[in-house]
Amino acid sequence: MENETKLIGRDWLAIERTKLANERTFLAYFRTFIVFLGTGLTILKLEFFTDLKSFGIVLLTISPIILLIGLYRLIRVKKNIKRHYKI
Repeated sequence: MENETKLIGRDWLAIERTKLANERTFLAYFRTFIVFLGTGLTILKLEFFTDLKSFGIVLLTISPIILLIGLYRLIRVKKNIKRHYKI
């Protein structure tokens, strides 16, 4: 005796929108990672930014953390979607 309801077209579209929103969120994390990484490298490589060397190191340290947070969220939300909708 199954008590599951079948998903209609509107429900499938909502699930797809949720998946796409999850991917867009990850891409936002990825863009932030790229900007932090690029800015940190630029600060360290250019000689007229010698006063900001410590800031460049901080940006280089934070950038992989941002990427890992984005990956973690992407995977966690994907699992939640699959578990909730049993797809």
